Amino acid sequence: MDKYLIDGGGPLSGEITVARAKNAVLPLLAAAVMAEGSVALHKCPPIADVSNMLNILRTLNCRVTHSKDLDIVIDAGEADGEEIPADLARELRSSIFLLGPILGRFKRARAAYPGGCDIGFRPIDLHLKGLRDLNVKITEEYGGIVCDGRDMRGAEILLEIPSVGATENLMMAAALALGSSVIRNAAKEPEILDLQRLLNAMGGRVSGAGTSTIKIEGVAKLSGAEYTPMPDRIEAGTFMLACAIAGGKITLHEANCEHLFPLTAKLRDSGVKVICGENSLTVIGEGRPLSCAAMETQPYPGFPTDLQAPFLSLQAVSDGVCVIRENLFETRFKHVPELVKMGADITVRDRTAVVRGVRSLRGAQVAAHELRGGAALTIAAIAARGATVLDGVRHIERGYYRFEERLSALGVRITRI
Repeated sequence: MDKYLIDGGGPLSGEITVARAKNAVLPLLAAAVMAEGSVALHKCPPIADVSNMLNILRTLNCRVTHSKDLDIVIDAGEADGEEIPADLARELRSSIFLLGPILGRFKRARAAYPGGCDIGFRPIDLHLKGLRDLNVKITEEYGGIVCDGRDMRGAEILLEIPSVGATENLMMAAALALGSSVIRNAAKEPEILDLQRLLNAMGGRVSGAGTSTIKIEGVAKLSGAEYTPMPDRIEAGTFMLACAIAGGKITLHEANCEHLFPLTAKLRDSGVKVICGENSLTVIGEGRPLSCAAMETQPYPGFPTDLQAPFLSLQAVSDGVCVIRENLFETRFKHVPELVKMGADITVRDRTAVVRGVRSLRGAQVAAHELRGGAALTIAAIAARGATVLDGVRHIERGYYRFEERLSALGVRITRI
């Protein structure tokens, strides 16, 4: 069963707790490979991407448990694998995070090119260039990557663009490299600070995460640790946009307002109330929201690309015209034709979408083609008149934990069919 039936038209009401961040948990799981003891990560939901990463860890002979209370324990003490299986790598873009940890721990690594959502050309050249700067010898053969890190040592690395994945991968590789490393023009996302905290809890010596310059002093080994990953700012933002588009009042517990400021600012400009508490936030949507004149995605602390698609759904029913520029991925408007089926007025050219708000959308049969586009179609259906059948739920479940159950708890009429 991988379809949603959504009967739209009602406001949201209630409270939920934000899950731990998918984009934080995946590199933390990769980092566990480097530990010579057990690493426990608390409150991690069994979404599809997490399950795929755990399956890869098992092929490396890590002992993995994922308990009913959502705690994950990885024991890599007897791990001895060096190859990321091609069939699993194709399912998970974040499998590339394992190159650095495997090289740090075992000095050799083999990997297929990673898969994941089809949202544009996402080369891994920044990862490979940074590893070469660390004196890793890399050859590419038969559609895969072979890495020899026996002479890996610290280096100064300049990223051409502040790539989140490359920053995290190189942090992990450098953590067990001989000598000191500096990553310049590093990405600043909060998930990178989360990785630094776990590495240091394991005995690493990393500083500067959250800034453009990260310093790593290589250590001989890393030990086990316990850690609770950060809340998912993208999930929180999706629920905030659902309330803004449908109206009503919801409270999100364990939501970090600082991480969500770019979205919060846009929502307030649209007439949506956002009230930030110490560890929660409340969203109140009253009446038709106003369009934002313009929005463009940027690396943190700019507007996150992962919220562009749900934000576009809000603009589709807002009062006015909004111009949205997608600066990070070139094919991240795949959900737009599905929104047009629902009555949206959107014109796309290259990486720019012009959204002319309509008073209401209508239910239709639509399909999700990737994770965030699927979330965007779901929240659009919440506000639409009539019933929507949404196919491709498997994409949504890569990143949202029990999405339909939690929406239902907020008053959304949604069922799986």
